[in-house]
Amino acid sequence: MSLEVEDLHVSYGRIPILHGVDFSVRDGQAVGILGHNGMGKTTLLKALIGHLPVRKGTIRFFGEDVTRAPTHRRARAGMGYVPQGRGIFPALSVMDNLRMGCAGVSGSDAAVIERVLDGFPRLKPLLERVGGTLSGGEQQILALARALCGEPYFLLLDEPTEGIQPSIVDSIAETLSELNRTQKLAIVVVEQNLEFLTGIASEVFYIQKGRITGKVDPKTFADLDLAGELTAAS
Repeated sequence: MSLEVEDLHVSYGRIPILHGVDFSVRDGQAVGILGHNGMGKTTLLKALIGHLPVRKGTIRFFGEDVTRAPTHRRARAGMGYVPQGRGIFPALSVMDNLRMGCAGVSGSDAAVIERVLDGFPRLKPLLERVGGTLSGGEQQILALARALCGEPYFLLLDEPTEGIQPSIVDSIAETLSELNRTQKLAIVVVEQNLEFLTGIASEVFYIQKGRITGKVDPKTFADLDLAGELTAAS
C-alpha cells in the first residue's frame, strides 16, 4: 500500500476534528475525498503531510510509520502537497517558485523544471512573471507544477478546482490522469467537483463528522440524489 491510515484522531487545540479515520490507498491509485464543508477533509490532508499533529492513530507511507515524522521528512520520502488556496510564493517569480519546489531533490534543478514544464506548457511564457500577478487558474497550475518539482510518488491536493475556469480545470484533470496512468503517481484529492473526480479517481471516500463512513465508485455520480447528498452544504 502507498498509504495506510488507521484510527486517526486529530484536533485543533482542544477541539476534536477527526474521530478515528481509517482508509488506504493502493500503489499508483487515485482516490477522492468527498463530504460537506466542515467535516474534516482539509484537516485530514494537513495531518497526512504533517502540518497538524496526530493525537491518536497511525499513518504509514509505503510501509513506514510517519505518524510523528516532520513534513520535510515526508516530502523527501515522496509525498507532495498542494494546499487549498494554492500557497504559492506571491512575491517570487514563477521560475523561482519552481526552484523552491526542487529543494531536496538530487540532480539539476533545471532538468527537473524542464520535465515538469513539458506537462504545463501554459507556464513557459510566464516564467519571469511574479506569482502574485497570475490569474487564479495560473496560480493553481503553478502550485501543482511546484509540487511535482519535488518528484513525489504520492500527491495530496486540496480543492484544486476551486475558483478556476473550466478550461484550466479540464487541463489539470488531463495532466493528473496522465501522471497517474503513465508514472503511477498515487493521488488523494479533496474536491467537490464531481466531474473532476470522475475523470481522475477510481474510488471516492466520503467523510462525515470526522470519520470515513463509506466509499463509492465515481461512476455512480450519475445518480444526482447521491451527488446532492454528498456535496450539499451542511
